[in-house]
Amino acid sequence: MRKFNQTCLTEIILLGFSDFQTMQNLLFCLVLIFYLVALTGNSLILILTITEPMLHKPMYFFLLNLSLLEIGYTSSIIPKTLMHLLSKEQTISFAGCGIQMYFFILFGITECCLLCVMAYDRYVAICKPLQYSYIMGSRECGQLAAISWAIGILVAFGQSISIFTLPFCGPNRMSHFFCDILPVLRLATADTVKNEVAVATVTVFFILVPFLLILLSYILIISTILMMPVAKNRRKAFSTCSSHLIVVSLFYGTVTFTYVRPKSIYSLDSDRVLSLLYTVVTPTFNPIIYTLRNKEMKAAFKKSIVRKTIFWR
Repeated sequence: MRKFNQTCLTEIILLGFSDFQTMQNLLFCLVLIFYLVALTGNSLILILTITEPMLHKPMYFFLLNLSLLEIGYTSSIIPKTLMHLLSKEQTISFAGCGIQMYFFILFGITECCLLCVMAYDRYVAICKPLQYSYIMGSRECGQLAAISWAIGILVAFGQSISIFTLPFCGPNRMSHFFCDILPVLRLATADTVKNEVAVATVTVFFILVPFLLILLSYILIISTILMMPVAKNRRKAFSTCSSHLIVVSLFYGTVTFTYVRPKSIYSLDSDRVLSLLYTVVTPTFNPIIYTLRNKEMKAAFKKSIVRKTIFWR
C-alpha cells in the first residue's frame, strides 16, 4: 500500500524558461498580455450570456461553461508562471503542485467533454432542427454540462491521488513551467508504469474518443449542409458551427500532439512551446473567435453598450 509519508520533497523547482534569461522580461509581458486578454474576453462572454435574454439558448449556455473553464484553466497556471518569470524564486510547494495538477486535469478533461457536447448541440441543430427544442431543452443541457464537469472532477481526483501518493525522495528540479502530469511522474522514485498506463487510458477515453465523436458529428453536419438546396441556407448553417470548429482545431491540435505523440519525437523545447499554446494562446483566441464570428454575440454586446450608455447619462 502506498503511504503519504513516503514523500520526502517539500517543494519542487520549476525551471520553466530559466534557460532564456535574456528573454524573461519579454516573455513576462507577452504572457501577461495574453492572460489579461483571455480573462477579459471570457469574462465578457460570461456577463453577456447571463445578462442578455437573446443569448439564453443552449449554444450560449455551453459557451458560458466553456468561458468559465478557460478562466479557471489559465488562472490555475499563469499567475504562478508570471511570478517565476519576475523572480529568481522558482519553487512551488509539493502540496501546491498537487493542487495545480488537479485543477489543470479537471479543467482540461472537462473542456474535452464540453467541446464534444457543443458539437452534439450543433449536430442536433443542423441535422434534426424540428427536434432541437425537445432534445436540447434546458434540463437536458444542464445534465450534459453537469456530466462534463463530473467527469473532469472524477478523473482529476483519481489521477492526482494516484500520482501524489507515489514516493518522491529524489531530485526536485522539473524542466517545465507548471506541474504537468508526465514531468511530475519523472520525479517519482518508484515504478510509474501503472501510472503511465492510466494516463494513456485517460488520453484515449477522454481526449481521443471525444475528438472522434466531434469528427463524426461534423461529418454528419457537413453532409447535411451540402444537401441543402439553397446556398444562403448552407452558408447560414455552416456559420453557426464554424467558430466551434476553429476552437476545436486549436485546442485538440496542440493537446493531441502533446499527449499522443510518440516518445521518439519528444523534446523539452517543443513541449514547453505547445504547453504555452494550449494554456495561454488558445484560451485568448477562443472568446475572440466566438465574438467576432457570431452575429448574435456582437448584437448582444452592442445592446449592452447602448444600455450602459443610456444608464450613465
